[in-house]
Amino acid sequence: MPRGTLEVILVSAKNLPNADFLKKMDPYVVLTYRTQEHKSSVAEGSDPIWNESFLFTVSDNVSELKLRFMDKDDFSDDDYLGETNIFLEPVFYEKSIGETVYNVVKEEKYFGEMEAILVDEENHSGSKELIAKYA
Repeated sequence: MPRGTLEVILVSAKNLPNADFLKKMDPYVVLTYRTQEHKSSVAEGSDPIWNESFLFTVSDNVSELKLRFMDKDDFSDDDYLGETNIFLEPVFYEKSIGETVYNVVKEEKYFGEMEAILVDEENHSGSKELIAKYA
């Protein structure tokens, strides 16, 4: 059963590993909630800035948002840089979660980080909203 709308504002990341040896990396993020998937634009460098917003329909039985950090390659498969899983249940019950740092991990090792502010509030349309700031 739908619970509302989840909004994720992807701002930036930092300290992502450079997967390109001869040029600057071109990172992007694939955001996944259940079967819904959104892809950010391709940014530049290991400290990319996106400032993009994504909407998801939230259900009662799924409480995890997955973010996969990728590096765009022109002549081969894109490189996987790492991922972050954000558990959403606390924000649904607590109404908000203050600034929290999430690590970008790959094979259980640190590969950068992101900072998130999570807010769950009833807006005028009655939907739930989550705002995430990544730094």
